[in-house]
Amino acid sequence: MEMKEYKTITQVAGPLVFVEKTEPVAYGELVTLTLPDGSTRRGQVLDTSKDIVIVQVFEGTRGVDTTSTVRFTGDIVKLNCSQDMLGRILSGSGEPIDGGPKIVPEERRPIVGAAINPYARQYPREFIQTGISAIDGMNTLVRGQKLPIFSGSGLPHNDIALQVARQAKVLGEAEEFAVIFAAMGITYEEAYQFMNEFERTGALERAVVFLNLANDPAIERLLTPRMALTAAEFLAYEYDLHILVILTDMTNYCEALREISAAREEVPGRRGYPGYMYTDLATIYERAGRIRGRKGTITQMPILTMPGDDITHPIPDLTGYITEGQIVLSRELHAKGIYPPINVLPSLSRLMKEGIGEGYTRDDHPQWNDQMYAAYAEGVDLRGLVAIVGEEALSERDRLFLKFADEFERRFVQQGRYEDRDIEQTLDLGWELLSMLPERELTKIERKLIEKYHPKYRKGQAKAEEAAEEAS
Repeated sequence: MEMKEYKTITQVAGPLVFVEKTEPVAYGELVTLTLPDGSTRRGQVLDTSKDIVIVQVFEGTRGVDTTSTVRFTGDIVKLNCSQDMLGRILSGSGEPIDGGPKIVPEERRPIVGAAINPYARQYPREFIQTGISAIDGMNTLVRGQKLPIFSGSGLPHNDIALQVARQAKVLGEAEEFAVIFAAMGITYEEAYQFMNEFERTGALERAVVFLNLANDPAIERLLTPRMALTAAEFLAYEYDLHILVILTDMTNYCEALREISAAREEVPGRRGYPGYMYTDLATIYERAGRIRGRKGTITQMPILTMPGDDITHPIPDLTGYITEGQIVLSRELHAKGIYPPINVLPSLSRLMKEGIGEGYTRDDHPQWNDQMYAAYAEGVDLRGLVAIVGEEALSERDRLFLKFADEFERRFVQQGRYEDRDIEQTLDLGWELLSMLPERELTKIERKLIEKYHPKYRKGQAKAEEAAEEAS
């Protein structure tokens, strides 16, 4: 069928072009614009009515005027998928930017993804080790889960993202694990840091990186996470890989959504963001999970900066509602010089129970976790009391809990940027801290587990074993 060219642009508003048309045009259709100087731009149909089509232009509308021509292609945005994507750095629209060859596609997939039948979904299980104690021990990431990181501007969320991308692994199985890293609206400096870090540490070999820079058009920002997830679905379900998708920074994505919404002159919702932002975010986050009968899985870690550190802001609020928990970074811990500044008290991993304990991590992990939380929460509460009455007024017991909270932050939460702690190290370190408290205070752990893992008994066991060896 012959594609008609239209010269009927009536209005240009921000990234949008309004075109009058006669033929039927579908939503999401790809569009080619030819400018008066002969250069071309790509766009996508955003809205269509009987006689007007709204087209969003990917590369921005600078230089587009009423003499420009518009051609509707009858196709939708697709990504060239291939196993060769691993180890490559691509732009936000899926074009290589690492100086390597173009990707020869095994398959071209629509970036909106395929719908998953809820019946075919399997419950997320199996523990993913990130090497970060505050996540592995207290807010465990499980395979197939979506667990966001809530950060604030100026906090080291990029460093944490890189550390997770470098260290993440599935224990005990020689299954292939890969990371897909998508960055939206980042500066040149950040992009350089990401690229340099991936290449230097060798993490790039098992990663696909999508970079959308701050000076790229806002509209490309809306494509980037979908590109990344399409690549993830292809590698997970065609090649049985276990994929961890890291998306940073979702705040930039939502700002782009708001920009487009304002250009369309829509009635704004909460704080100026569009009313459909919830639906839009759900179309991204819900593409994580495990599917019955398929080996590959997709786990997501979206990262967002909370505007004004406000957790009730629409972006963290909707994200927290759709996803399965949150890891909250604390400005207070950051000010103390603690890295990673993860505040474990408001953090939560809703699916943690399914991925820890015997057969997954270690039999003491669930009760150990309850005890650690309780002791740390009590210590933090006492800090408020100390500010009023002074430390002298506290009982001996309270002083121990106060000391526990300080040591917990200093030894357990704090670790090096390249320090990769396995789960055994994390749990043993927690036991060391718990041994500061009297045994009668460990009310959430069964006696048999205390006798098995408490440093006091472990030393006794080690001595007994040594004595037995000497005797033999």
